[in-house]
Amino acid sequence: MTETELMLKGYGLTTAEFFYRMPDYKNVLNTFVWQDYDIAPDHPKLFEFVEFWQREIEGPLHSVRFIHRKQIASGEWRKLSGEFTLH
Repeated sequence: MTETELMLKGYGLTTAEFFYRMPDYKNVLNTFVWQDYDIAPDHPKLFEFVEFWQREIEGPLHSVRFIHRKQIASGEWRKLSGEFTLH
């Protein structure tokens, strides 16, 4: 599916910032930024990525901050019947 099709189906852009500890340096926090189109309030793709991280990545998670923004709301989309081009 294209991004536009996802947005029309209710998906919005979710951005998450992961804070994690380095395996060799437990006192050091690093960050990782992740973005994908996801559905609020359940956020299945975000939680799938968190599960992947906990299963496959050695750096243990400290915390996760995220924000979700719908790019197209139902009142912002309308069908156009024609288009006029002016010079």
